[in-house]
Amino acid sequence: MTGKNLFLAFLFYSIFSTSFLSFAQTVHPVERPAVPFLQISPDARTAAMGETGAATTPDANSLHTNPSKLAFLQSTYGFSLAYSPWLKSMVPDMYLSYLSGFYRLSDRNTIGASIRYFSMGEVQLTDAAQQSLGSYRPNDFAIDATIARRFGDSFSIGGSLRYIQSGISTAPLNTGQSGQAATAFAVDFSAYYQAQYQVFEKPTKLSVGLAFSNIGTKMVYAESETPYFLPANARLGLGASFGWQEDSQFSLAFDLNKQLLPTTTTDPINTAIPVAAAIVKSFADAPGGFKEERMEVSMGGGLEYLHQQQFALRAGYLYQNPKKGNYSYLSTGIGFKYQFIDIDLAYLIANQQKNPMGSSLRFTLLLNFK
Repeated sequence: MTGKNLFLAFLFYSIFSTSFLSFAQTVHPVERPAVPFLQISPDARTAAMGETGAATTPDANSLHTNPSKLAFLQSTYGFSLAYSPWLKSMVPDMYLSYLSGFYRLSDRNTIGASIRYFSMGEVQLTDAAQQSLGSYRPNDFAIDATIARRFGDSFSIGGSLRYIQSGISTAPLNTGQSGQAATAFAVDFSAYYQAQYQVFEKPTKLSVGLAFSNIGTKMVYAESETPYFLPANARLGLGASFGWQEDSQFSLAFDLNKQLLPTTTTDPINTAIPVAAAIVKSFADAPGGFKEERMEVSMGGGLEYLHQQQFALRAGYLYQNPKKGNYSYLSTGIGFKYQFIDIDLAYLIANQQKNPMGSSLRFTLLLNFK
């Protein structure tokens, strides 16, 4: 097998990975992680609001952005199903799907679970004589188990345990054998605080959220002995919801994201460094000092208008420094609610020549039961 088609699969995966890291030429990019699909916010509401979610009002998709928010859900149980075509301008059959659910055990405790599945599309395989060896569909997936607990009426904490498997290395070889899938384990932990106020005689809720995600073991693919870090991330968010009219509200959200990965230099990165040490190192290892370290923080802002708890309009913007990835775009979205059913859609606005994420859609269906 020449590996030509397998190389294309890795190329697409690499392009997807660097969509978060290096669309623009960077002087000191952060280390490229394994399984970058874990960085994607799978639901349409988060995407439409500029990838903000640490301090927005909770829903079933909070398992991804901030698990501790689950403790403030009012429904007894619920589910969410999300789907997004991915890099559609480059690979027509690549997609991300997401299924999550929660169950409120008591007034203070809520549990949840989710599964994320990322398909890289069909890859055609050939041997040295260009004879077909068939095709395969490399994929990655992650399974989460979550628990959140509320303390009083304002504060909650939450955590998730995650199993991750990457099938990018399971391509059939010319011997008819398959490589072994790479696996890893990770944890998320988070906190959420909300408080009620009266602003201009209107009920107002202010919230703060903090989440650390994908803190876990390294991944080693069958074709290489090089260990890869997981896409560890720290997210800090602020949110505000204003009672605009009866049964209607206007919300603002703002998130900061810092990838907890070492900054690369001209020297090869030392992948043998322990995960904990790499996370600590990521806050102060940029060769340009604090000024360059600050460039590694991406910012997202979003707004949402919810009319009579039935129709939502959303918009947002995600910004990443041009010297640290330039992964920036505008986003819009709408949402519909009928009884226990919510339907959300998001559309990302970007120049496809600079960002393959441009003109992409995300769909989410939520079911909430009292």
